[in-house]
Amino acid sequence: MKDILSNSMFFGVLVSILAYEVGVLLKKKLKFALLNPLLISIVIIILILVGFHIDYDTYNDGAQLLSYLLTPATVCLAIPLYEQMELLKKAIIGGIVAGVLTGAVCILVLCLIFRLEHDMYVTLLPKSITTAIGMGVSEELNGIVTITVAVIIITGVVGNVLADFVYKLFHVTHPVAKGVGLG
Repeated sequence: MKDILSNSMFFGVLVSILAYEVGVLLKKKLKFALLNPLLISIVIIILILVGFHIDYDTYNDGAQLLSYLLTPATVCLAIPLYEQMELLKKAIIGGIVAGVLTGAVCILVLCLIFRLEHDMYVTLLPKSITTAIGMGVSEELNGIVTITVAVIIITGVVGNVLADFVYKLFHVTHPVAKGVGLG
């Protein structure tokens, strides 16, 4: 069984998609914030790799096909955003600018407190953008791309898990306000 899984070019893609679908199903059924589909899929993939003694590189060879689709998917998301440019200009730009500045200053302050080098600062800086763009930014700034990807995923999962609690705490109900706040 291990040989069949290991030799399949699509093993990583199949496992990733199925694990994510299990996460989506659990989130819909149980409606529990910690059951984030990405978090669940990470746990399932780790359990499969450890349980079947499959090397991460073997899994990643196939799963990289999904990574190649990240950039086109990000570009496709830009089209509806462009169509809503007037709304973006009027209501959201201030929130985006405040979020970007707050994120950059927090990263800088934490890097200074923990005496991290410049390469770690540029590695952590793109933590709140999409993975596809964050990888490019980190690489361009000579950061450590692998850590950037992990930090982006952790930021996204933690933000998603805490979002409902924060919305309830501050009585945020408007979908645009939720989207900007989470972003």
